[in-house]
Order: sequence, then structure tokens, then C-alpha cells
Amino acid sequence: MIAETGHYALVLALGLALIQSIVPLIGARLRDPALMNVARSTALAQLVFCGASFVALVVLHVTSDFSVANVYENSHSMKPLIYKITGVWGNHEGSMLLWVSILSLFGGLVAAFGNNLPLSLRAHVLSVQAWVASAFYLFILITSNPFLRLANPPIEGRDLNPVLQDVGLAVHPPMLYLGYVGFSISFSFAIAALIEGRIDAAWARWVRPWTLMAWIFLTLGIAMGSYWAYYELGWGGWWFWDPVENASLMPWLAGTALLHSALVMEKRNALKVWTILLSILTFSLSLLGTFLVRSGVLTSVHAFATDPTRGVFILLILCVFIGGSLSLYAARASSLKQGGLFAPISREGSLVLNNLFLTTACATVLVGTLYPLGLEVLTGEKISVGAPFFNLTFGPLFVPLLIAVPFGPMLAWKRGDLLGAAQRLLAAGIGALLVLALVWAWAHGGSALAPPAIALAVFVILGSLTDLVERFGLFRVPFATALRRARGLPRSVWGTAFAHAGLGIALIGIVCETTWNSEYIGTMKPDDVARVAGYELKLDDLFQRQGPNYREMIAQFDVSRDGRAVSTMTPSKRSFTTRGASTTEAALLTRGASQLYVSLGDATAEGAIAVRIYHKPFVLLIWWGPVLMAFGGVLSLSDRRLRVGAPKPARIQPHLQAAE
Repeated sequence: MIAETGHYALVLALGLALIQSIVPLIGARLRDPALMNVARSTALAQLVFCGASFVALVVLHVTSDFSVANVYENSHSMKPLIYKITGVWGNHEGSMLLWVSILSLFGGLVAAFGNNLPLSLRAHVLSVQAWVASAFYLFILITSNPFLRLANPPIEGRDLNPVLQDVGLAVHPPMLYLGYVGFSISFSFAIAALIEGRIDAAWARWVRPWTLMAWIFLTLGIAMGSYWAYYELGWGGWWFWDPVENASLMPWLAGTALLHSALVMEKRNALKVWTILLSILTFSLSLLGTFLVRSGVLTSVHAFATDPTRGVFILLILCVFIGGSLSLYAARASSLKQGGLFAPISREGSLVLNNLFLTTACATVLVGTLYPLGLEVLTGEKISVGAPFFNLTFGPLFVPLLIAVPFGPMLAWKRGDLLGAAQRLLAAGIGALLVLALVWAWAHGGSALAPPAIALAVFVILGSLTDLVERFGLFRVPFATALRRARGLPRSVWGTAFAHAGLGIALIGIVCETTWNSEYIGTMKPDDVARVAGYELKLDDLFQRQGPNYREMIAQFDVSRDGRAVSTMTPSKRSFTTRGASTTEAALLTRGASQLYVSLGDATAEGAIAVRIYHKPFVLLIWWGPVLMAFGGVLSLSDRRLRVGAPKPARIQPHLQAAE
């Protein structure tokens, strides 16, 4: 009965989405407030019914109802509870239900907290949101129904893919989807503005918090996915330029450009047409990522193996929304009035430069991802575009961008003083040069480009701090005055500084890990010793252990350095008999921001086992950086000037009305 209730709730959500997509548009055309307000009530009701459908699927997984095909294919009665829950979105059908649930959540949030929006704009935004939701409700109900029953229910399930039985799965997909789907609000605002034919600085102020919220979640989702691949897959890497990884990176790059473009539009009423285009492209890239993962055109640990029918359906959705929105943009963009002018050397100019490099980098990743697929379709030839291509094209685009990042906040709006900004950044530049000299003196081996890259990262970090110091006058005014000014700074200023510093921190981690990574790869028997980066790892024992739904072989390593015991590491290999598959559980030893990494391979007939041991200097900075960037986004979002539910203007007091 729970499955039927969940299915029926999904059908009702589709019906509500269809009403929401049509009636408010009619109301906006007729200027009828009652019809326009239908968007708000239907969006909230749609959220309730879609949420109920998702909860029903969670209950089916938790109770191990194997009469439902989705539960049978992706669960097992002996599986730990947390993996029963996360298994809901560890498959195609469940992940699509999560996708559309988050879509309805954002629509519900706009309905609940969008009271400060003009009534016609809110009606149009929620209608466009309902168009997207209706398409995906139909997709789920027609091709990917998660509530299908089996005629002859089995006693036991097939279990979830062992690679996905990890705590990271509880965080990574929901975060990623909150980012992907969150950009649908920016898309809906853009289409609503094109329909109304009116866009101004107020529009940018309304859309920026939603874009920032999606960007925060997508940043955390990408970082969590990278860390999950790093420790779960056992290969020791953190980014592979996998097409599905690229599918999440592209909307992040476009979304970052959109955030900066919307800022120019809000402050200077400029870049209107460009901001609208970025709003459309960012969500279009999110839809493209959905297609790549679920169409069956890719083979990846991240991708869902699906039948061609689903791929064609998603491709149709892709064509309708991307093609339709770009057609509307082409028809209406010329009628939008351009905003204020500004000099090339200005804060607006620096943000335009930011947009130029970000969108070019995004286009580079797009070409590298889609070119092999297009070539295979046209010629049948299979080629691989991997890390060398992306490193050679993506990296050089980010160097000038990183050089420009500290200058942006230092420049004035409309017309800036580049020489003055350079003078204020002199201390940051000197600090970067000192770091360059120290790294060159300390480093042994590795790329000659590594020290300059670290110096550039330090310049970005120190430049962010310089902006704060300049704003509250540290070293120029009494400390108490500087402290008071620091407390009075808008949170968005602090957020910008943290986000830019996070970018530099991540770059330091990337350069150090890729340049000075040490490794040992070989076979070991008990009492053998491996030496890596000054550490000695002695294989003390190999033993077996039975888990809830797997059998595990564990290796115990005693780690020492300079003759002193440091810790014990216990990597393992797990065999899941139900699925007939195995996973590698790497052991991590954290020392500051660096890590010692051990993963196991296959055992040999002689009683030895293949071992991979890595020492990764400052590797954790790769993920601390994005976390700091997301924290900066949260600070900016909490700024009262950028709050999602901005207060309404105060009502005129009765005695003032009487005086009028």
C-alpha cells in the first residue's frame, strides 16, 4: 500500500505542476491577482505531495519491501540502516525522484519566501519552474517509476552497488542535486524576465541569493564527490577529468560567472543581456549533466546504466528547454535596455574579465567532454580525451584569472585606479615572492612550474586579506577603531574574502599533491617493511572479518618514523557475495594537512598481497579550500542585504495616510 500511495502522490504532484504551469500565466496576462496567486498555493501543495512520494520510497527501502522492483534491485535485508536510506538515491529511479523532490523544494521556497517579489514576476517564475517539474514528473512516471511491483516477490534483494555503500553517498548526491537543481531558479527568473520583457537591478538582487545558494551546495557537492572518489575507489587520485566529473564542473564554472555578472547588474545596472544568458546556460549545463549520467552514452563509476528509451526522453527534455529558452532569448534580448557604461579599468571591468576566463574554461571542458562522443556518433571511432588535454587548456586560463582576483575588490566601481590597487597589493606581492624563493630553496625535484603556482596561490590569499585590512584600516588607525570597523563590515565583504582565499588554498593543495607525491607499489608479506617519505610501514598481520553483508580481508600496518611508533593503519578489501563484487577500503593517516594513504590489491597464492602506499603532502588543502569557499558563500548569503526573504517595505502609518 505504501508503494501505491507514493505513486499516487507523484501523479498528484504532476497534476498540480500542470496547473501551476498554466493558470498563473493566464492570470499574469489578465492581470488577475487571484489566478497569479494560484502559483504559490500549487507550488506548496506540489512540494507536499512530491515529498510524500519520496518519503514513501525511503520507507520501502528501510522496511526491505522486496516486492518493489527498486528495493529488490538496490537493497538487502542485512545492509546497515544508513545504506538502506542512502540506497534510495543510489540508483537511477530513486535519484530522479530525489532530483524532482529538490526541484519542488526550491519552488516551494520561492512560494514561501518570495513575498517581496512583484506578483506577476513570482507567477512567471513559478510557472517556468512547473514546466521543468512537469517534464521530469512525466519522465519518472513513464520510463523510471520507482514504485513498480514484482509479480513474484523474492525473499532477498540484490544489494546496492558495493562502491556506493559509503557514508560519502549520504552527502555527495543530495549536495550535488541541491546545486544542479538550485540553478533552475536562476533559469526560471531569466525566462520570466524575458516573458515580461523587463529586467533591472532589482531583478539581479532577487535572483542573486538563489544563485548563491545553489553555488554553495554545488561547491560542497563537488568537493565531497572528489574526496569520496579519493578514499573509496582506492586509486589514490582525487580528480580524473571523468566526463561525469566534468558534468558537475561545467555548471559550477558557469554559476560562478553568473554570480559575478549578477553583482555587476545589481550594482551598476549593466551586463543585463549577458546575465540572462548565463542564467540559461548554467541550468542548461545542469540538464546536460543529467543527460550524460542517465543516457547510457557514458561508462563511468558515476553513471547509471540505463536503456536508450530514457536517454531519448531526457534528450527531448534537453532540446525543449535549452532550445526553447535560447530561442526566446534570441527573440527578446535585443529589446532589453542596456545599463550603465563603465571604464575597462574598474571593478565592473575586472568582473567582466572574470566572466571571460570562466566561460572560456567552461567551453574548453565542454568541448573536451563532448568531442569524443560526437566523433563516435559520426565516425564510429572511439577516442579518449584525458588529463593532458584538460591540464594544458584549463590551467593556462586560470593563471590570468588568479592574478586578477585580488585586484577586483581593490578597484572602484565605474572607473578604477590600477596603479593604486597595485600599490595596495604590494605587500601581498612581496609575500608571494618570498614564498616563491622559499619553495624553490626547499623543493627537490618536481615541475619547475610548481613554486610559481604556489606563489600565485599565496598572492590570492594575501590579496584577500589585504582587502579586509584596507577596509578596516588596520595599522593606520587605533586597534580599537579597526576592530569596530571590522565588526561593521558587511558579511558579503567577509564572504568574498573567504571565498577568494579558499581558491588559493585549494590551489596550494593541488600543486603540492601532484608535484611532491611519494608512492610505493608492490607486494608484501607479513613482517615486510615499506619505506615512503621517511615513514616505515611494517605489514604486521593479515586477517579475515565478517561484516553485515560482506566479508572483509584486513591488513594491519604498524607505522613508524625515525624509529618512533606513529600509528596503526588497517586497509581492507571487502567481498560482497550477493553482488559478486569487491571494494577497496583505503586507510588514511592524517598528519596536519598531509596524509599517508594505503590501499590493498589482490592476494597472491604465496600469501602476499598487492599494496599501494602514497604520501600526499598538503592534500587536505584541496578540500579545505572549497569548504572555505562555501563558508564565504554562506556568510554572503547571511548578509541582510542579500537575504532570500528580504523584508517588505514598511507600511505607511495610519496618521501619515490621514495627513495625505
